[in-house]
Amino acid sequence: MVKKARPAPRREESLSRDRIIEAAIELLDNDGEGGLTFRALSERLATGPGAIYWHIANKGDLLVAACDAVIAGVMAQGTTNGTAAQADAATPEDTIRALALAMFDAMNEHPWIGSALFHSAGALPTVRLLECIGQQVRALGAPAAGQWSATSALLHYVLGVGGQNAANRLSAQTRALDRDDFLGEVADAWSALDERDYPFTRSVADDLRNHDDRGDFLAGIDLILGGIKGTAKTRAKATVRKR
Repeated sequence: MVKKARPAPRREESLSRDRIIEAAIELLDNDGEGGLTFRALSERLATGPGAIYWHIANKGDLLVAACDAVIAGVMAQGTTNGTAAQADAATPEDTIRALALAMFDAMNEHPWIGSALFHSAGALPTVRLLECIGQQVRALGAPAAGQWSATSALLHYVLGVGGQNAANRLSAQTRALDRDDFLGEVADAWSALDERDYPFTRSVADDLRNHDDRGDFLAGIDLILGGIKGTAKTRAKATVRKR
């Protein structure tokens, strides 16, 4: 009697797109964008590159997918568990602040997000943010003609400031600089500038030395929100006068 060949043992954890993306995020966090290769990913997942290519076409698509996974998590955090109340009780301003701060923290934790968003402009990660911010801008009462400008200003502020903060942190780590020591040296240099040529810079030297990154970030968000609300009120008053 011929014995039947035993089937090959199945993997305890089947390879999925979600597992690949999870491993990619781990690589990006540990080694940066340069460390994300299909070879490194194959070693981490204990599989061959072919199995990965079945789910992901190339490194560019993988970077976008990893970025989108993080952004999706940020959206959930920022709109339901942020600094404000729960989503059903939050004002549009609260929701925007919570989302912006969640993005700021996420970019600080995952510094590669800034580059990924830049290279995937118009793709789903950016569209998620655009849609959420745009809905809140509408809810603030911004006039239709100004909704794009207001939403774009908020989006670019969040990505620009968050990305720059993450880049600064990476630069300091690369150069083994302590943040407080670095800011202290810069503040001392500003204080020594000629007061006739740099009166403002000298006056804010101590502010630089003691500033809070997250606090300054939210202050900028509030300035933009104030402008949006002011524009909405002006438009509403003008409409009433016409009646």
